[in-house]
Amino acid sequence: MDRKENETHIAIFNGKGVRKKLVGDRWFFSVVDVVGVLTDSPTPRQYWGKVKDREFGQLQLSPIWVQLKLKSGDGKEYETDCADTESMFRIIQSIPSKKAEPFKLWLARVGYERVQEIENPELAQERMKEIYEKKGYSKSWIDKRLRGIAVRQDLTDEWKERGVGGNRDFAILTDEIAKATFGVSIGEHREIKSLGKENLRDHMDELELIFGMLGEKVTTEITVNKNSEGFGECVVAARQGGEVAGNARKEAEEKIGRSVVSEDNFLAVPEKKKKIKEGKKKKKKLMVVVENG
Repeated sequence: MDRKENETHIAIFNGKGVRKKLVGDRWFFSVVDVVGVLTDSPTPRQYWGKVKDREFGQLQLSPIWVQLKLKSGDGKEYETDCADTESMFRIIQSIPSKKAEPFKLWLARVGYERVQEIENPELAQERMKEIYEKKGYSKSWIDKRLRGIAVRQDLTDEWKERGVGGNRDFAILTDEIAKATFGVSIGEHREIKSLGKENLRDHMDELELIFGMLGEKVTTEITVNKNSEGFGECVVAARQGGEVAGNARKEAEEKIGRSVVSEDNFLAVPEKKKKIKEGKKKKKKLMVVVENG
């Protein structure tokens, strides 16, 4: 199964998010989110309800949307009306909006991206790089983050093949690796970084990414070489893989003189850049005063 399956993803149109989910080879988009983008309505759910009744209910037409579980703002998943690109075009025709045409072009491009990625998987990585670059991450960090994603995918593929299934089991195994690698659980790591619902890995620095990657890579090797089967044996492999990375982390901490687990998170980066910029301005003013003095 593709790692994008069953996950809620966000596509951005003019600064507004549209939730989407991959089903087979097709992207399905949240109809309510699309209505919100096109109408700027404060109550897009009610707006969509009226459109459904007027355009489909009263005419007794068959629904052209399906219900899929999408993650909401509270972090929970709810059944949500979704439509693929073709059906979404039909729905958009029922919504008077100046944004309709540019949105259709955007929708067609986003929908087609999946087909392109199947033919050339490297495109997916390139798009991901662009997203991180736009957010302000460094090239060095992005390279490590993408490599970590590939290592993670190899590990979860092994788990699936060995009878481990479900997000809950994956979360437990991942936490075992994290505790052995960093000396703290994923929840504790998030607290240290003062994170809410944000993705922890997107807020790790390069050292954290490297050691996290090491723990998962070694776990994969142990799982394969010991032919671990089932959840119990995979837990043992996870702890052992994390211990290898944890020992390396401790040695690194002794040499560099600080903890690898950092309080820094990417949310603080813009503020840091602002302070650095302000510091440079103050230094420049001081130099001018000295020169003129």
